[in-house]
Amino acid sequence: MMKIEGLIAATFGAFHEDGSLNLSPIPDLVEKLIKDGVAGVFICGTNGEGPNLTVEERMTVAEAYVKAVNKRVLVLVHVGHPSIAESKKLAAHAASIGADAISAVAAFYFKPGSVQNLVNCMAEIASAAPSLPFYYYHVPALTGVGMDMIDFLRLSEGVIPNLAGIKYTAVTIFEYQACLNYKNGRYNILYGYDEMLLSALAVGAGGAIGSTYTFAAPLYLKVMALFREGKQEAAQQLQLKLVEMVRCLLKYSPIPAQKAIMEMLGYTLGPCRLPLVSLTKQEAAALKVSLQEVGFFEELEKYTAGRKQEVSA
Repeated sequence: MMKIEGLIAATFGAFHEDGSLNLSPIPDLVEKLIKDGVAGVFICGTNGEGPNLTVEERMTVAEAYVKAVNKRVLVLVHVGHPSIAESKKLAAHAASIGADAISAVAAFYFKPGSVQNLVNCMAEIASAAPSLPFYYYHVPALTGVGMDMIDFLRLSEGVIPNLAGIKYTAVTIFEYQACLNYKNGRYNILYGYDEMLLSALAVGAGGAIGSTYTFAAPLYLKVMALFREGKQEAAQQLQLKLVEMVRCLLKYSPIPAQKAIMEMLGYTLGPCRLPLVSLTKQEAAALKVSLQEVGFFEELEKYTAGRKQEVSA
């Protein structure tokens, strides 16, 4: 079964000013991410505004990413939807276009009432693309579904044959560690809170999926490298810089704030869709100042340049 190492960038949705889908930034964004050293992209999830897209739009976005990536890194397609029938359509479509894996959140309107119920829902979705590795997307802060993930893994055995693991987006590091070690590491448990990456590495994480990897992957990859080299203090100091960056953007709505950061770096992704609202010019300017004050752009330039030198060498 699939075992992802490294960073997967959860990419942002791109729209024209009138709110319609804009596919044109995708090729350039993919090239940037490949140069930054990510292992893949996670599309149409939280940061891609998947719940704000129609099923047809999500299929269109998936096709654009698969084409732009052209098998150079992994493409993980989020197929979660309040309707299991729609999730199955998205899963089957992802398999048909050559995606590498699929993932789904729990239904977030009519919520699963037990772990077994959750497993049965995910089994139904995963069965629509039996050839693709399936990752359950555990994000209780957004779905309101916060069940025991060890129970989920145990009850999934034999029920979800293509279960590769979990996209684990929760602060419960102790449960994350238990999942990593379940059945001697049978499943690929990818950590989902960027600001806690070093904490996850400390308990054994090998891979992670996150939004800020879309614009700050070189910094996080350096944290991972320092940790592997046993340079704990240096890893802690660099992770702290990233925590300070995240604290800056969390003063605002996180997705619009991160799209504003992408704009600062030269990648125009357009507005968000309601109920998300783009930052005002004043808010974006204040965010930029706060990022400058914590030295984010300076650190990013330093480690991006360092990564280019490593790759060329």
